[in-house]
Amino acid sequence: MNEPFGIIDTHAHLDGPEYADDLPAVIQRARDAGVQHILVPGVNEVDFPHLLHTCQQYPGYLHPMLGLHPEEVNPTKINITDTLDRMEAWLAENPATPVAIGEIGLDYYWDTTYASEQIDVLMRQTEWALRYGLPLMIHCRKAQQTLVDTLRPYAPRLTGVFHCFTGSEEQARQLLDTFPQFALGIGGAVTFKNARLPRTLAQSVPLARIVIETDAPYLTPVPHRGERNESAFTTYVVSKLAETYGLPDGQIARQTTLNAQRIFTPLQK
Repeated sequence: MNEPFGIIDTHAHLDGPEYADDLPAVIQRARDAGVQHILVPGVNEVDFPHLLHTCQQYPGYLHPMLGLHPEEVNPTKINITDTLDRMEAWLAENPATPVAIGEIGLDYYWDTTYASEQIDVLMRQTEWALRYGLPLMIHCRKAQQTLVDTLRPYAPRLTGVFHCFTGSEEQARQLLDTFPQFALGIGGAVTFKNARLPRTLAQSVPLARIVIETDAPYLTPVPHRGERNESAFTTYVVSKLAETYGLPDGQIARQTTLNAQRIFTPLQK
């Protein structure tokens, strides 16, 4: 790539401690790489004030989301109902602040002890999205069928992103067919050696249904694997998608940016 072009990083945890010492430099590298907007997901109530403060330092560039991550759904550590009540009260007072409800969803990868509680929390936060006209940022590991069954009745009214998609062609088709207003979030995993994801995308996923993400500081793309991820590295994801779809990098960037703007409407301004 010879010159920067517009990219939207739809998922980066830049409020995390990994960026406490050099966030301004991280932001500058992102700008230099052509990243126009970065979306920052919420994962719990405790860290949300810091997330908001971080985004307020870069107005119009960092955009907050509000959500309770499924791995945070543990009734031995938090009062789930009270936590959601407070989060909902804040949302009612600040409905225009978050660009999405997320990062929410189901995660049965490590433990299914609180599977039913995860479903309840997912449903309540989905109701927020419907009430306030916000998209969803969905996290799902080892729980796709349950997720689809849970949200299917609301699918025509929902929009959003299935974050960090790395599944099969069949899983991609199920998500895209069931949720016609959603996109798949594609990040560094698409660049990994021997990854099947490029083939899955080429055969089953139209470019119009993809958005770019990093999940920074995680899932750093080749050639920086083993390092902390950051939004500037979206350029490697774009290049791999260009190779996958047989298109110029700029066309990948433009289309995925349009896709993100369609879902996250404040980014159209």
